[in-house]
Amino acid sequence: MDASIRTYYERGGELTRLDAGNGKLEFLRTQEILRRVLPPGPVLDVGGATGVHARWLAADGHPVRLVDPLASHVAHAASIPGVDAVRGDARRLDEPTGAYAATLLLGPLYHLTERADRVAALREAVRVTAPGGVVVAATIARHAGLWDAVARDRYARPAVRRLVDVEVATGVHDGLTEELFTLAYFHTADEIRDEFAEAGMAGATRYAVEGPAWLFAGRDGWLDDERTASVLAALRIVEQDESQFGATSHLLTVGRRPASG
Repeated sequence: MDASIRTYYERGGELTRLDAGNGKLEFLRTQEILRRVLPPGPVLDVGGATGVHARWLAADGHPVRLVDPLASHVAHAASIPGVDAVRGDARRLDEPTGAYAATLLLGPLYHLTERADRVAALREAVRVTAPGGVVVAATIARHAGLWDAVARDRYARPAVRRLVDVEVATGVHDGLTEELFTLAYFHTADEIRDEFAEAGMAGATRYAVEGPAWLFAGRDGWLDDERTASVLAALRIVEQDESQFGATSHLLTVGRRPASG
């Protein structure tokens, strides 16, 4: 793991990141999409951090094994009932072939800036998933950093503008020194579709997680009252509309290991 990525996560932010604001919207939408697409059976949560999704997956009845490179994340996740947690690398999983009904990559592709590494992680996810099983990956949308910088009134700062302009052009983001997200890769919607295909999962389905609602729903209590249901209902309507893929903050891409593979 790159040292800057380790530094970022050792701050402990993953314990609460999805509890409020835009993080809460990301959590709620990821949860509802996963509940629709996951089959019964064991789930491998690769890069599962402190177990925020592993917790509810285990409560839903899935046996969950979590893999993460950080010892502190693994220790926290291992304390969750029904969750087995170990250290590991998404590109080289120490897991049996075909052992899981579903494999989740809800974080690893964020931090693999080289396409070969991302495809390697997806191929490993395919390998450990049972034939016909599901692989789900989260990616950060290419323009999320641009609109986040504008919304937080940081784009006017020359250093931030230079960083974001490079990120929009190349996908590579490295904002830790500007108190932004650490070293990461921001995908276009076509890139993640093509990476799934290269890993053996042609025809993957993409979901806009937050759509444009992430630009307002984390403010003014939208996710703390009866308006939450309306936001979620509206996002379900447009979640597979390709015109929304450029407006969302995150995409979930869902593929299947071929039944004969």
